[in-house]
Amino acid sequence: VYTHITMDYTQISIIKRDGKTEPFSLDKIVRAITKAFRAGGITDEGQAIEQIASDVAAAITKAEISVEEIQDMVEERLMKRNPSIAKRYIIYREWRNVERDRRSSIKSVMDGIVTVEKNDINLSNANMSSHTPAGQMMTFASEITKDYALKYLVGVRHGRAHRDGDIHIHDLDFLTLTTTCCQIDIKTLFKGGFGTGHGLLREPNDIRSYSALACIAIQANQNDQHGGQSIPNFEYGLAPGVAKTFIKELCLILDLYNMESKDAVKAGLRAYIEENESILDEKGLAFVREILTQHAPALNIDFAVKKALEYTEKATYQAMEALVHNLNTMHSRAGAQIPFSSINYGTDTSPEGRMVIRSLLLAEQSGLGHGETPIFPIHIFKVKEGVNYRPEDPNYDLFKLAMHCSAKRLFPNFSFLDAPFNAQYYNGTPESEIAYMGCRTRVMGNVYDPEREITPGRGNLSFTSINLPRLAIRAKGDVDLFFDLLDSKLQLVTAQLDERFEIQARKKVYNAPFLMGQGVWIDSEKLSPTDEQREVLKHGTLSIGFIGLAETLTALYGHHHGESEEMQKKGLEIVKHMRDFCDKKSQEMKMN
Repeated sequence: VYTHITMDYTQISIIKRDGKTEPFSLDKIVRAITKAFRAGGITDEGQAIEQIASDVAAAITKAEISVEEIQDMVEERLMKRNPSIAKRYIIYREWRNVERDRRSSIKSVMDGIVTVEKNDINLSNANMSSHTPAGQMMTFASEITKDYALKYLVGVRHGRAHRDGDIHIHDLDFLTLTTTCCQIDIKTLFKGGFGTGHGLLREPNDIRSYSALACIAIQANQNDQHGGQSIPNFEYGLAPGVAKTFIKELCLILDLYNMESKDAVKAGLRAYIEENESILDEKGLAFVREILTQHAPALNIDFAVKKALEYTEKATYQAMEALVHNLNTMHSRAGAQIPFSSINYGTDTSPEGRMVIRSLLLAEQSGLGHGETPIFPIHIFKVKEGVNYRPEDPNYDLFKLAMHCSAKRLFPNFSFLDAPFNAQYYNGTPESEIAYMGCRTRVMGNVYDPEREITPGRGNLSFTSINLPRLAIRAKGDVDLFFDLLDSKLQLVTAQLDERFEIQARKKVYNAPFLMGQGVWIDSEKLSPTDEQREVLKHGTLSIGFIGLAETLTALYGHHHGESEEMQKKGLEIVKHMRDFCDKKSQEMKMN
């Protein structure tokens, strides 16, 4: 074809990028240059293309030459002949390099997943087994999505800082999909029943059903978010189930005695609990005896009430035991992962709430089938003076039981509602009690809506961590430089979180059918399926984290905060600097 070329190139070998060799091909050079011309809208320069290819071939002076060297020669000759075409060739070449690198690195990752190598990827999530088909599929999707997000979605500066280790953007695989976590108000959710996308679940009528639906709520919500799920008012939410179970057990006793008045008793007691929080307190039990006297005068009332209470206690323990077992065995996300679950409790002083707490602690203390310590749920016992902190407090016995359980099973952890940073929000209602996630996430203050500084229905949206030791090492002992670098990274992370929020905010209600569609997230019940999530998400938090405070102090001063009071103050200065920055940004942006 190229009659003007008289040299014999059959002895030239091309060294490919993988190290293999292949015979020289002038056609491949022609095709590459042709693509560059066509990208520039030029389709009638066949002779010029052949000439450039011939010039490149003629310039080869050795028996082996790499692909990159040939491409450099093509660039040089294109630049002399047509700079605009040369630019398109360079862009195309760089794009090919990016794609090639992506395929190469991703293939290595995929190979590791397929062979279940013992590496950081396969061991990164303790809640998910990379040995199972569903776990492997989840890991495949996760790694591909992370790669895509870093290359094409995250801002250039943000992506570079993540790759370099200055910051860590958490849960990159869910960057375009959803938010992190939520405090699920099961008391509100259970009222009237709820749906999970495959039909409506009726309002539960037994403590065992309440327990099962609590697990389902956690499981369903984890499918709509990438982080953990927490219940902030566990015993308050399940206490109505104890009351209903007591009525059920009492009516079963009436059945045993062929009491035809059973239906009238049941109707009267169910009407009572619709109007009153408790049926097992002194007032409630007095009403029980009154209605039994009215409709079943022949019954041994004290015996019936005593037995109904015993059966209710037993049923409640079985329900709590089932909850602990379920949350350690049930899966979400197409069977790939056990939900990361947390429950907060300890302050309900009603007999029903106390029964839930006591049974839960005893079930946790007993362990799983072979006595193993349960991993989930994470238990957080809320400590409050006047409720459970002192011997004279009504729930002090449960506080002691919680400590005994924690000594054996590591759970529950303890949160102190009277701590100054928690007490400022407390107004005597369960909604104002601080609750935590297992990861220690705490969402309470609300710059976006100061009237809604409550726990239920809120959570973290996304979070990014700053690598403090890396900044300290760069500063080389210069404290002023360290704080300048820290300010720069704080600004960078704020911009990155804002960028991510914009992606989250554009999601519709139908993108989170349980979280938003069932009104789990605060104010989402006011939205229609096609509405954006933007405004209600502003009740959540964007979080800046950090790692390595001790190492940072050592790099800057030679000692860390555990070695002297002075270093303790220096460490607090760094943390306060970040806190002040975040507070200022919150006020500027009216975001949490």
